[in-house]
Amino acid sequence: MNPSSDKIGEISSIAAIGPLPSGSKYDRLIARATQVPPATTVVVHPCDEPSLRGAVEAAEAGIIIPLLVGPAAKIRETARACRIDISRFEIVDVPHSDAAAAKGVELIHQGKGELLMKGSLHTDELMSAVASSKTGLRTARRISHVFIMDVPAHPDTLFITDAAINIFPDLDAKRDIVQNAIDFFTQLGLGTPRVGILSAVETVTSKIPSTIEAAALCKMADRGQITGGLLDGPLAFDNAIDPEAARIKGIKSEVAGRAQILVVPDLEAGNMLAKNLSFMAKADSAGVVLGARVPIILTSRADSVRARMASCAAAALYAHSRRPKAVLPAA
Repeated sequence: MNPSSDKIGEISSIAAIGPLPSGSKYDRLIARATQVPPATTVVVHPCDEPSLRGAVEAAEAGIIIPLLVGPAAKIRETARACRIDISRFEIVDVPHSDAAAAKGVELIHQGKGELLMKGSLHTDELMSAVASSKTGLRTARRISHVFIMDVPAHPDTLFITDAAINIFPDLDAKRDIVQNAIDFFTQLGLGTPRVGILSAVETVTSKIPSTIEAAALCKMADRGQITGGLLDGPLAFDNAIDPEAARIKGIKSEVAGRAQILVVPDLEAGNMLAKNLSFMAKADSAGVVLGARVPIILTSRADSVRARMASCAAAALYAHSRRPKAVLPAA
């Protein structure tokens, strides 16, 4: 486990007031994002109501300034049919979704935007343009995704990674996935995160390779190969988020039972976990892609308006933290 710290970042001081109703965690995140200058956001192919309305409502809240990229006639027709006012936003006309993804990436290279936002195209179309070795937005860091989950019955917001991009990441990829999530958490102004590396069990066994990788990641943190967070693992899901489960198993650490970032073994496990929380626990799930040149707002048609707004808010706060001499509002 990583060395202890006296200052553990909390998204909210809810120990004294009990669990908060759904949405209240996102409300605070959105409120903070309105206190910083809006981020110019390249919105790729916003050609249906959810994607176009999400971008416009985030703009109306003062979180982003959308630059709409896609077939102009189709964007305008969607706006007219759905009664969405886009008159004050610039539209970059391209013929189809593939061209919109390529143009969106090009505009980021040209310095025309601080954020990239997925519209109504398929995720693979956008990420193919982003991940291109020649024209994409790659950095030295592996690109990964973080779900920001507002679970009504759980006191903390949970960051789950990676449940959308990396299918079966190896140890080196997991190091980047963990570091991306830690950097995101800290640059949102939330303090030092408690990072639980998940597996099926909390003991290291050669029969379950993810337990060995979890232990290796914790040792990497001890040796400075991962910085900025408190790591513990392997942890099973119950003893990662529930203090009583951790106590019963005899796990004593600053992370067990109180993890804020949950690192899953692979995309299958993470996707099932996130969707379980969404559909069984009625959680909202915002999402941001990290490790590229700019944060990427990755939304789904099933996302609520609040979740879309929270995705924009988190990405905008992260973009603001990267600006020279940026000062984040208090969490």
